[in-house]
Amino acid sequence: MGEMKTFEGGATRSVEEVDRPDYRKALSPIVLRGYVEYLGRHRLQADGNLREWDNWKAGIPLDRYLGGLGRHDMNVWLLMHGYSAEDNNGPVTLLDSLYGVIFNSMGMVHEILRRENGKN
Repeated sequence: MGEMKTFEGGATRSVEEVDRPDYRKALSPIVLRGYVEYLGRHRLQADGNLREWDNWKAGIPLDRYLGGLGRHDMNVWLLMHGYSAEDNNGPVTLLDSLYGVIFNSMGMVHEILRRENGKN
């Protein structure tokens, strides 16, 4: 049996939280904030319409994500070696390139997990 904590109001909880995910410790709020700001800067589509924040969850083929991942990774590599890097809109920053890596990685994982859970 584990040790229990009783709060002032009478509520009780296990002292041990080893088996519970702690998202606040596992993730960085400044990275997540920057990532969401990056997504916000990329919501304007070529046709002039604003895409929904979760548009990517509607499904993008893995090979498309892989292409984007490769391009952003190449930009990170170039920038880390002191070279400049560009995309279709001009020069890119190291942070935006890393956020692009996160986006494409997350999208690939999302698609793989959807398939594993029968959500084609």
